[in-house]
Amino acid sequence: MLLEANSAIIGLMKLIKIEIENYKLIDDSEEFPIRQLTCLVGKNEAGKTATLKALYKLNPIYSEQFDVTADYPRNKLSAYRRKIQDGEENDNVLTTKWELDSSELKILTDSFGTDCFRSNVVEIRMGYDNEQVWGFDIDHKVLIKHLLQSSGLFAEEQKELENIKVTSDLIGSLKKIDSPSDSQSVFITSLKQQFPTGTATHKAQNLLQSKLPKFVYFSNYSRMPGIVSLDIIKSKMNSNTLDENDKVFLALLDSVNTTTDEIQNMPKFEELKAELEGISNEISNKIFSYWSQNPYLEVEFSLDQGRPQDLPPFNSGMIFRTRIRNTRHKVTVPFDERSTGFVWFFSFLIWFSQVKKQYGENLIILLDEPGLSLHAKAQEDLLRYLRKELVPYHQVFYTTHSPFMVDQDLENVRTVEDSITKEGKLLGTKVSNKIFSTDSDTLFPLQAALGYNLTQNLFVGKNTLLVEGPSDLIYLKWFSRELEKQGKKGLNKNWVITPCGGLDKVGSFVALFNGNNLNIAVLTDFHKGDKAKVKNLQESELLKLGHVFSAEMYTEKSESDIEDVIGYENYVELVNECYDLKAKNKITIKTNGQSERVLEDVENHFRTLPSDVPEFDHYTPSAYLNEHGVDLVTKLPKFEEALARFEFFFQDINALLEK
Repeated sequence: MLLEANSAIIGLMKLIKIEIENYKLIDDSEEFPIRQLTCLVGKNEAGKTATLKALYKLNPIYSEQFDVTADYPRNKLSAYRRKIQDGEENDNVLTTKWELDSSELKILTDSFGTDCFRSNVVEIRMGYDNEQVWGFDIDHKVLIKHLLQSSGLFAEEQKELENIKVTSDLIGSLKKIDSPSDSQSVFITSLKQQFPTGTATHKAQNLLQSKLPKFVYFSNYSRMPGIVSLDIIKSKMNSNTLDENDKVFLALLDSVNTTTDEIQNMPKFEELKAELEGISNEISNKIFSYWSQNPYLEVEFSLDQGRPQDLPPFNSGMIFRTRIRNTRHKVTVPFDERSTGFVWFFSFLIWFSQVKKQYGENLIILLDEPGLSLHAKAQEDLLRYLRKELVPYHQVFYTTHSPFMVDQDLENVRTVEDSITKEGKLLGTKVSNKIFSTDSDTLFPLQAALGYNLTQNLFVGKNTLLVEGPSDLIYLKWFSRELEKQGKKGLNKNWVITPCGGLDKVGSFVALFNGNNLNIAVLTDFHKGDKAKVKNLQESELLKLGHVFSAEMYTEKSESDIEDVIGYENYVELVNECYDLKAKNKITIKTNGQSERVLEDVENHFRTLPSDVPEFDHYTPSAYLNEHGVDLVTKLPKFEEALARFEFFFQDINALLEK
């Protein structure tokens, strides 16, 4: 059955499933689905890099092959070598499944005829013989019928061949005819031209081979060197010993259409300087549209003779230098001494720009731990770059263990885990899209990313009122509704109430989210020993002046919780109703020895109650009030006084809303 193609770019094969076997620590990854953007998350040494490297070798831009000695799992290597010596087939390593779009299907149907292919999914495998093996779901009966109908053979000649099942047998049967007719001879010649190896699969592969995307691999350690000896780089080119960093430098030269020889022999450096400044400006403009860390940086290039006292090999010959200028401080520093994150980002843009220039758009991008050295905010910038600049045109795979590089769409996330059974049997690397059925260490980046996103989007708003706990939230909401029932003003709906866990957590919360330009206010309890903390918070630069409120401001007591804003008599009645306290268990209003804080008296009272009375907690009375508030209003002895106190607070907090 043909599937509807959904490639990002019309005319490009889309990789949809992968399975890796017999590669390094991967015995069998099991088949896992992939998407336009796929994020591989896992611990160090789980097999993330091995997954990318195995995939890269299917069709790499730089020649790289599977090698038995370097790549085969060591615990099975000796047995595998004996198997090969006995003449058995090479083990498979990589199985990939690809979805063809309408233009690629047309290439096949134009040559094979309609209805010959039952699916637009193609399987491509590769083992330690490093040969691609393509598999198509071909209806050979339909194909043979199509070939015979267009063969020019007489009906009787066709009838003799109509039960043949595959093209190789068709060609073989025709060859066996002792005295072929003219039409049979023409047909044999035509079939040999169409099917040089005799099989329909090979013909289909030849038709689509050029459509198979090239894989490009870039690791966190691939960085353009800030200083290069042209003599050394030429020597490496001649001996074919270039490393990844050298290739990034050569990509820079190629981006301005020059070579090491041309640079050394160029009679006018000004021409080269103009070209280099042009590419510097182009790349700088690109990077700084996604680089929010420091907008005051520029890239400068120079070419001069090595100085005798410089370190070898940069003390002779022509030396190419890259430096970073900080326009704010009016200084330049060597490229290699800038932050490794910036160097990586710049190097990747240079390299990828040149790869696209050489190989076109039909690329699949593999990034190993991209932006590992970037600040968390810069990692978000990088992820934004991937989504906007790469994903619309290319499939992108990247590995990470940073929560800030986990894609927000968890459908794009795959976990990579070095698994063992409950009995301790080693299973090797497993890759899965069942992201929450794995161990806690593997899950940690996902949990951290989810927690950060939830707090960013669910629990905070443009105007955020921080309170200590969830019971505070319920009380504020309930009394606001009661005021509105009486035609008075409650808490403005623009405020988002967020429990933060106590006065000590306020500073951390504000520091975490203040970069979002939020309007944050605080309502806190006020106990003995809290005076200095509240004063420090009020005077700190974390919050605007007048944005810290404490409960005692609305109770005329030296100490208060939000329960004291409700009122001593009101709260005691609420607790009695909530816990159904009667007779000797009931809390009564004590005129002598009464604490400043009603919570302190209630907690002390519960310590005297029998064990069959439920344990007291702060949250239960608030939940009870929220559920039974209609019946309680008439039972709270000083309800109107409580409303007045909350009304004063709401007036103060609403006045802080930004116009």
